[in-house]
Amino acid sequence: MLVNNAGFSTGPAGAEESSIEQARSIFDTNFFGIVRMTRAVVPHMRRQGSGRIINIGSVLGFLPAPYMALYAATKHAIEGYSESLDHELRTRGIRVSVIEPAFTKTAFDTNSMEADLKLDEYRDARAALVKRIRELMDAGDQPAIVADVVLQAATAIRPKLQYAAGGRASRLRLLRRLAPVGMVDAGIRKNLQLDAAHV
Repeated sequence: MLVNNAGFSTGPAGAEESSIEQARSIFDTNFFGIVRMTRAVVPHMRRQGSGRIINIGSVLGFLPAPYMALYAATKHAIEGYSESLDHELRTRGIRVSVIEPAFTKTAFDTNSMEADLKLDEYRDARAALVKRIRELMDAGDQPAIVADVVLQAATAIRPKLQYAAGGRASRLRLLRRLAPVGMVDAGIRKNLQLDAAHV
């Protein structure tokens, strides 16, 4: 079994505030790190005719994340890669799953990379979003919830492609699937207080 869990974020910051070098850096860890690890283990799993690959994604893999565009892009990439890979490897006894947590109480934000091209136009937005995201992280799920879902995916006889980790993640997955686009859009803006903060 392989569990890919490495990752970091940029921001919150406007998408144009990060250089191409920063974009390459976050993709190198969050996405290409998974690709490298997968390439290392798949030949062994193929030879033994079984294996599980579990990628830690995020609800931001299926939802937009204003002021976290690069991080969300890496998580969207993980979703597409994992789903494609699962189709390729399933007939060889190897299954691929993505775990999709929402806000989780970890030290994740201590490894965040600040944007390297900060613009005055985004200063108020950055400050407001840092405060709001800290509130959401403080009210987030315990890491054990994510660990339990990883174990579930690892031991399921018929593993699913996607596992929402926690109540909030499950609700967001359902909302994204069933609610009109405009309602989801308005909900994201309200939750992050984008309009109230004039950002």
